[in-house]
Order: sequence, then C-alpha cells, then structure tokens
Amino acid sequence: MRRSADRSEAGTATVLVIPLLGVIVLVAIVSSVLGSLVVAQRRVQAAADLAALAGASAVPGAAGACAVAARLSRRNGADLVSCRLEGRDVRVEVAVQVTGLIGRSVTVRAQARAGPAAGRTGVLVPRP
Repeated sequence: MRRSADRSEAGTATVLVIPLLGVIVLVAIVSSVLGSLVVAQRRVQAAADLAALAGASAVPGAAGACAVAARLSRRNGADLVSCRLEGRDVRVEVAVQVTGLIGRSVTVRAQARAGPAAGRTGVLVPRP
C-alpha cells in the first residue's frame, strides 16, 4: 500500500513550483522596469542640476546662460525643455526619452534652479 500512495503524490511538487517560478519571474521583470525608471529619473535630475549651475555661473544674460545650460544638458544626454532667468536665478527643465521593456517610450523630466546664495555677496573661500 505504501508504494501506491507514493506514486499518487509523484509530481505534486512540480505542479506547485511552476506557478511559483512564474510569479518570481514576473516580480523580477517589474522590479527591473521600475529600477530602470528610478535610475533614469536620478540621471535626469543630475543633468538638470548641472545645467542650472552652469547657466547660473555663465555670463549674465538669458541667452548666454541658457546656451551654456543647453550645451551641458546635451552632454549629459538630456534635452533642455525650458530655461529662464528669474532675477539672478536660472531655472531649467530637462527631459530624456526612456524606452521600456516592451518598447514603450516614456519621457522623464526634471527641474532645477540655481543662483547666488540668499543674503551672501562675494565668493566664499574655504579656510585652510
């Protein structure tokens, strides 16, 4: 009797493992897609921050500041969407097209502002 009971349960682990593997693969794919979007957003934010800083340190004037910001954002793989001067501050918005796993394209955008520190004049020099 024992042998027939063992044979009737043969293969039950396979029936349980195959759906579990499917769920694990699905979770891995979703995690990979979400992870790539997070990495893209961080890179776009870094490009926006650098473009704003470059624009703020450029020669005064909207044309010069925005030209420098556009050049630096291109070097970082992003497109400059908008650039404007607000007083002595430079505000930029950059974007990058990211292609997903199934070929779907998503636009990731970031904004940044840079200018002189409030209430400070001149250049800060670190102490030795």
